[in-house]
Amino acid sequence: MENLVIDKELDLKGEVCPYTFVKSKLAIEEMASGSILRVIVNYLPATKNVPRSMEHEGNKVLKVAPINGSDWEIIIQKE
Repeated sequence: MENLVIDKELDLKGEVCPYTFVKSKLAIEEMASGSILRVIVNYLPATKNVPRSMEHEGNKVLKVAPINGSDWEIIIQKE
């Protein structure tokens, strides 16, 4: 899992739901199938809402994990 090649990174620190999902969705729509998007958030509800919504859209959530005291990363593969 740690050897993933991140195709695009989206820093959404300071954003809240639903903007975290909307901006993630717009970013992944521009990517090729199989590409990996890394989304960084610091709004805790986004760590549940973005993955759930991305899977509902048909994408695969590979990882949701804290990366420091206040930020989280969400790794998504476009299907």
